[in-house]
Amino acid sequence: MPENTNPRNEHFVAPFDENTFTAAVDVPKLDERRSGLWIDAWRDIRKRPMFYISVTLLLFVITAAVFPSLFTQTDPRQCDLAMSNVGPEAGHPLGFTKQGCDIYSRIVYGTSTSVSVGLIATLLIFVIGTIMGAIAGFFGKWVDAVLSRVGDIFFSIPYILAAVIVMSVLKEYRNIWVISLAIGLFAWASSARVLRAEVLRIRPADFVTASTAQGLGPWRTLWRHVLPNSMAPMIVVSTLALAASIVAEAVLSFLGVGLPTPEFISWGNDISAAQSDLRTSPGNLIFPSIALTLTVLAFILLGEVLRDALDPKARAQR
Repeated sequence: MPENTNPRNEHFVAPFDENTFTAAVDVPKLDERRSGLWIDAWRDIRKRPMFYISVTLLLFVITAAVFPSLFTQTDPRQCDLAMSNVGPEAGHPLGFTKQGCDIYSRIVYGTSTSVSVGLIATLLIFVIGTIMGAIAGFFGKWVDAVLSRVGDIFFSIPYILAAVIVMSVLKEYRNIWVISLAIGLFAWASSARVLRAEVLRIRPADFVTASTAQGLGPWRTLWRHVLPNSMAPMIVVSTLALAASIVAEAVLSFLGVGLPTPEFISWGNDISAAQSDLRTSPGNLIFPSIALTLTVLAFILLGEVLRDALDPKARAQR
């Protein structure tokens, strides 16, 4: 058979030295840092100036709520009518109310009331919303239908209006616990909707199927695998619910159905008492309003930062 002399069929083979060859050339370079939802969120959140601003404000508010004596030595209930609507002076930087009480000390001591109501109401919203949303989203079918309709009923009721009715009926028992229950029992529906949607998204995941295949019951699967991976949106919603609960307490106190004035010091009560003197002494209303605004703003900013940090799509767009 004649030898093939076609130059197009000839192949050139480069010289190969086995001593210099290494398989590590094709090994991809991987990021050795640990990764995960919470780890990636922390790496993102610590680069945001808004996070440090909100946390600084919240630390200041919480410290004033827990240790008010660190900020003022004046008794907020010690009033002198001779000092009615007197302006700022030494030891009293914000002046006096119409009853002659120190405005600054009442703002400091009123922080604990607002924060306490906000925390208790938010905890109640978180617990009820988690239970209702998780069960409805995980078990589905008629369970989801029944619980969703119950949530729709509570969602259709304005919780401020419901709290006004509850506080009016229980006017002889008005305290921090009663007003917190009045707010939390009617404000959980939106949190339950958020968690239900997140559970519905996670339920078809492979790790949930694997948990069921290993013989874990539905309740253990829900508790050990589904809920821990569904809490990110609930944390964001809880920060916003805390801000809304503080506002709700101030609104109820402003309307006269909140905490009783002689017993409890509240920003809402001070704002309500100062509205008649807005023209003559606007500081009586402005200063408690600023304290309320800054506290609510701090929680809202923290919620916005957490929402962006816990959302991979939002992180990828920045």
